[in-house]
Amino acid sequence: MANITLAEAVKLKSILTKRIHELEDEMRRAAFTTVEKGNEPVEGPRTLQVVENELDEVRTDSRVLDRLMYRANIDHNIDFQGQPLAIVEAIELATQLRAKARFYKELSMSEKEDIQFGYSEGTIVYRVALFDPEDYRVKSLQAEKDAHKLSNAINVKNYSITLAFDDSKYF
Repeated sequence: MANITLAEAVKLKSILTKRIHELEDEMRRAAFTTVEKGNEPVEGPRTLQVVENELDEVRTDSRVLDRLMYRANIDHNIDFQGQPLAIVEAIELATQLRAKARFYKELSMSEKEDIQFGYSEGTIVYRVALFDPEDYRVKSLQAEKDAHKLSNAINVKNYSITLAFDDSKYF
C-alpha cells in the first residue's frame, strides 16, 4: 500500500469532504428527471446506483483517513517550550494562543483612563483600566509569536509522519 504524509492527509481530507458534497449533489440530479406524460424517463450517463457506490467508497476512504490521522495526532509528539505535546494537543494550544493574542490585542487598545458620558448627572465618571495596556500589547505579540512557532513545528512534524493510505484515486 502507498504511503502519504500526515500533511498530505490533511489536504486530502479536505478534498474528500468536497468530493462527498459533489457526489451528494450528483445523486440529487441523477435521482430525478422530467418527462412528458406518456414518455419513458431517460437515465443520464451515470445512474443513481453508480454515483451512490462511488459516494460509499469515498466515505469509506474518508473514515479510514480520519482514523489514521487521529491516531497519528495522538501517538506523535511535538516539543514546545520544553514540554512534549501530542499533536492534537499542540493544535488546540495553537488555536488557544491565537485567541489569547486577539484578546490581549483588544485589551492593549484600551485607554488607561477614559471619561464616561451619560452615567451621572453633574459628576464626572471615568473608566479606569486596572492594567497597563502596553503590557498586554507585548503579551499579545508574544502569544502570536508562540502560536506561529507552534504551528510551524506542527507543520514540520506533519511532513515527517507517514500514513499507510493510497491516495492515487484522488491525486
